[in-house]
Amino acid sequence: MSVESVSTAPPVAAPAVVNGSAPAGVGANLPPWPQVDFAEFGEVEVKPVSRIQKLTGAFLSRNWLTIPHVTHQDDADITTLEAFRKAYNEGGPAVKLTPLVFLIKAAVRALREFPQFNASLDGDGKNLVLKKYFHIGVAVDTRFGLLVPVLRDCDRKSVLELAAELTAVSLKAREKGLSMAEMSGGCFSISSLGGFGGTGFTPIINAPEVAILGVTKTRLTPQPSGDGGIDWRKMLPLSLSYDHRVINGADAACFTAFIAAALADPQTLAA
Repeated sequence: MSVESVSTAPPVAAPAVVNGSAPAGVGANLPPWPQVDFAEFGEVEVKPVSRIQKLTGAFLSRNWLTIPHVTHQDDADITTLEAFRKAYNEGGPAVKLTPLVFLIKAAVRALREFPQFNASLDGDGKNLVLKKYFHIGVAVDTRFGLLVPVLRDCDRKSVLELAAELTAVSLKAREKGLSMAEMSGGCFSISSLGGFGGTGFTPIINAPEVAILGVTKTRLTPQPSGDGGIDWRKMLPLSLSYDHRVINGADAACFTAFIAAALADPQTLAA
């Protein structure tokens, strides 16, 4: 199914958009969006916003305005993980291992340990629905816009199986787009900007999920070594945005620390 069908057949009605930004009823008392003739100030070019951008933009606006976001920052030492990956990939496998598949496995373990992260508030916000499955969404940048395919039952798949599935679905997302079914049912999302750079950011939660993990570019950090010298470690910045109605700061700190500890032991994640 093409991305055009994604933009015209959402699983639920898209939120009404006021002044191109916020859903109707949310921030209704804010001043109207400025209407400016930009051509008065210089040359301009007008490009229409794609259907997928309009749809995702509306949902992102709703999520940002209605969910009390907090972002917790931490670092994960992936020196051992990177050595493990390099050794495996140098063998010339059909599908190479990326840090992202290890992040998926680490996230699954963290969701098991902290079930409040593998949950959603119901429609009226009176009940917390705790999920017993582990479906992970992975943000993919495409020519259509940002798409988030969902990898299902990640607890039952090896890193090799996840690597093959992630490669295939990412290629499909970039070339053809994805159906809504392929982007629905996620428990937790991961957004990786490691290939682009950055030191941290605030990813927007993908409702009705209650948290999302963002990662940026790995950096070398000096650490004291046992012999009194300096040991250079590869540190991966983690940015965890969470819904403060469901998760508190201590939960978030423990969650990212758990992920960091899991990433430090790649052999266990690959087992």
